[in-house]
Amino acid sequence: MTERTLIKDLSAREDGPVTVAGWVETVRDQKKVQFIVLRDESGAAQLVNPAVREVASGAEGTAADGTAADGTAADGTAEDAARQAAAVALTESITALSLGTFISVTGELKHDERVKLGGLEVKIGDLSVAAPSEPEAPIAADSSLDKRLDYRWLDLRQPKNALIFRVQTTLEHAWRTWWVENGFVEIHTPKLMESPSESRAELFQLDYFDLGTAYLAQSPQHFKQMAQAAGFGKVFEISPVFRADPSFTSRHATEFISVDAEMSWVDSHEDVMAMQEQLLAAGIAAVKEKHGDEIRELFGIEVEVPAIPFPRIPLAEVHTVLKESRGYTVPREDGDLDPEGERQISAYVKGEFGHDFVFVTDYPTNIRPYYHMRDAETGLTKSYDLIYNGTEITTGAQREHRIDELIANAKDKGLDPAGIGEYLEFFKYGVPPHGGFGMGLARVLMLLLGEQSIRETTLLFRGPTRLAP
Repeated sequence: MTERTLIKDLSAREDGPVTVAGWVETVRDQKKVQFIVLRDESGAAQLVNPAVREVASGAEGTAADGTAADGTAADGTAEDAARQAAAVALTESITALSLGTFISVTGELKHDERVKLGGLEVKIGDLSVAAPSEPEAPIAADSSLDKRLDYRWLDLRQPKNALIFRVQTTLEHAWRTWWVENGFVEIHTPKLMESPSESRAELFQLDYFDLGTAYLAQSPQHFKQMAQAAGFGKVFEISPVFRADPSFTSRHATEFISVDAEMSWVDSHEDVMAMQEQLLAAGIAAVKEKHGDEIRELFGIEVEVPAIPFPRIPLAEVHTVLKESRGYTVPREDGDLDPEGERQISAYVKGEFGHDFVFVTDYPTNIRPYYHMRDAETGLTKSYDLIYNGTEITTGAQREHRIDELIANAKDKGLDPAGIGEYLEFFKYGVPPHGGFGMGLARVLMLLLGEQSIRETTLLFRGPTRLAP
């Protein structure tokens, strides 16, 4: 196989033979020269075919010094005729190219600062079509989001959209690196469950052979806690989860990637928050270092690495701040923050502390699950939500590890302990104090890049009305 050079690597090569391959982004078919803008996964470059119609027209392509337009002798020999025929074929094949066609080109690389696109171009010697494209594209730059999602593979050819997933790769790699360097174990938990995590709400059900009904996992929560009982100490997972939630907001999906971590021997949820803020700062710093310039160019924003520690405000104090400083009263009867409340507290924190993140802590038991530990003095849970640029991205907590307290909490929530018997089973044999969090990957990317919907930062979005492509 001919060695292919990525476009991003052309600038480091000396002038000479080169092979590039990608898809056709632009064709300019002029009288004396043809240009192709070729794009691959790394960038775009200009290809040129100067031996166009003059060579094809025979005498018209012969210069005063007796040479053809491509610089070869025009002596009317069979060899010259063959060259002219090849030039005709190349010219016609370029004219026939439709945008989006995948091609491979071998030619001569030449650095030329006059070329606006990268200061270089490739003179086409040979062009082969790997896969032609239909002449009319089904989407355009101004197509609606839903239409673009119908043809997501074409939408992702846009440099801005492709960058999202290179940023995602860098972010996940940085997180994994931080976890591994700090003694965490990566786990992969089942996505098929025999029983629901907490209740049957928001669960996808399916028939599972002779065992009856199975459920798609809403969260790896119970399995992360099982790893604490196994003595793993500190674990993490980046994996899909499923929510049968008929929500059409810009930040919800029926399938999404959840970023989860759990660790033993915590004293409170403060230990979990300290871990998460270090993790996020490391990930965002890696993104800024590797992609900061591209993000500035394509998204028009400056990546800000957050200072540690992040601000922390108890939920009760948040309500007071919103009312007194922002003139906003959260309308929810249960006291949980609504989306507008999240935006308002973020604006307050940005103004007061210059920070994009804020931990909202100490939630009452009525808006937290039974397995969140309750503070004996305050009666509040040792839990938090993390809000980033106006949107909640995380729920975290110290978990209740004492089985008698778990059962009492479950009953207080109106749950029958028999219904969570499988979960309670591993607490019978001892589980250390522990805590952790779950975080939505697409939400983090959306907020990091200033996008308006997780549909933009999800490779292939799944929602109540979308199962394809």
